[in-house]
Amino acid sequence: MWFWFSLIALICWSGSDLFSKIGCQDADDKYSHLKMVMAVGVVMGLHAAYEIFIGGVSVTWHVIWTYLPVSLLYIVSMALGYVGLRYIELSISSPICNASGAVVAVLYLCFGGLDEDLSGVMRVMVLLAIALVCVGVIGLGVVESREDDELRRARQEASNYRYAKSWLALCLPIAYCLLDAAGTFAYSLVLRTLDEDSANCAHELTFLLAAIVCFVYVVLIKKSRLVPKREGPKYVGALCETAGQFAYIYALADTEHVALAAPIISAYCVASVLWSRLFLKEKLSWKHYAMILLVVIGIVILGLYDA
Repeated sequence: MWFWFSLIALICWSGSDLFSKIGCQDADDKYSHLKMVMAVGVVMGLHAAYEIFIGGVSVTWHVIWTYLPVSLLYIVSMALGYVGLRYIELSISSPICNASGAVVAVLYLCFGGLDEDLSGVMRVMVLLAIALVCVGVIGLGVVESREDDELRRARQEASNYRYAKSWLALCLPIAYCLLDAAGTFAYSLVLRTLDEDSANCAHELTFLLAAIVCFVYVVLIKKSRLVPKREGPKYVGALCETAGQFAYIYALADTEHVALAAPIISAYCVASVLWSRLFLKEKLSWKHYAMILLVVIGIVILGLYDA
């Protein structure tokens, strides 16, 4: 089941990317990234309440404190990602951010290893699949970042927005990548001692606390208004984020397949690039499609292994 949970997380998180981008792109709202954190925290808090009071999930202070470092890594990385969405194309940001899956695969191969039952040709094929997904994800970021400025401007003629490359814009998704990779690797280790449902609720409650802190700062201290028309896409993105998180929990709960699940989940940037082309009018070149093809081939191979 790890494969299907990974695909669900891929689809939901690509939707979260799209709607988060729409919700954070207002140039005149300098707190849009914090409002996005508020939206995600509210939705996750509601889901945690449902799981605790209706689903009967038990969450203790021990679980919350044990999972807190992992939650903080994820929350900080996501906040940085939301900041980056204000200054850079989604088709650049998402591939760079999600190179974290490649980092996780490398970490897990170094310290955790693959399923001991894998041998011979199957082991080679699985390692090849991981390599294809990682190369494709990283390659998308490289293609975007090294593209000629004139070609970029030509591609952006029909786009809804114009962007100029800067070191800050590229550093934000890179920071997300490193923090998210650290969180994912730590998460796979923590789940060896915690129940996945309890861990997920602990994460959602921590995110709710972050949302409350952001609300106090943005709305009560800085007096920034919450405009329903602008906040709507943020909450759609938050719903996708929460659904993706739920699937992600169960995908990584199978600790023997973390090195396989992480590259698949990170490949949601492929769908994000496609959504950005369809809805944000961010055009793609043949190099983009070549990288996407590598990722798809890798996912298919991993899916055959799961079967």
